[in-house]
Amino acid sequence: MGRAHEVRAASMAKTAAAKSKLYAKWGKELYVAAKNGVPDPDSNLELRRKIERAKKEQVPADVIKRAIEKAKGGSQESYIATQYEGMSKGNSNVIVDCLTDNVNRTFSEVRTIFNRTGSTLGTSVMYNFKHQAVFAYEGLSDEETLEILLMADCEVDDVLVEDGETVVYAPYTEYNKIKTALTEAKADLQLSVDEITYVPQTSVTLEGEDLEKFMNLLAGLEDNEDVQRVYHNVELPKIDEEE
Repeated sequence: MGRAHEVRAASMAKTAAAKSKLYAKWGKELYVAAKNGVPDPDSNLELRRKIERAKKEQVPADVIKRAIEKAKGGSQESYIATQYEGMSKGNSNVIVDCLTDNVNRTFSEVRTIFNRTGSTLGTSVMYNFKHQAVFAYEGLSDEETLEILLMADCEVDDVLVEDGETVVYAPYTEYNKIKTALTEAKADLQLSVDEITYVPQTSVTLEGEDLEKFMNLLAGLEDNEDVQRVYHNVELPKIDEEE
């Protein structure tokens, strides 16, 4: 899978327009988390997790605050979480997470994006992914990590070291328990990866026209306002990972 802790979630280009879209997506996601629970991160673990991740993606504090205040204000906006699966070139697998106020519109738009790039929407690919909590950090060895997590009675799928970091894979249901155990054991622990995601169990490499069409698929999905996350199993060229 390349770097063990790499999460193949499509990342938006570093442009002003892309940042604006990113902020809008996070605003929607934070609003839903706040509205579905208590609009206070101290009492709402899901909201706190999303705030932490938004900050890591450099979402401004005022964007976060507005989303929470909007939920506190009793806004009647309502969004439905939808998920789509499909395949693209070279047997590449794609999962698309959306938040929408119009399911029919979103399905139609996502299907059009798939069709334009010669991809197929509606093919089940979930078998190739694990829904996992993933953490990566320096400061605790793999042996120290295992001891901490075993003492805290945490269920873990794997703990390994790669690129100088300790990486933990675990069932997504263990996220809060593991994060609490790690941060209590080492209060100054800096997590470079800290999320619940879909981790591909096998990967593919694309070249030429297949890669071009796949990248067009990702670009089209990223540009859609209802799409929140895109997960895939493609080993992207390093130039795309570093940009």
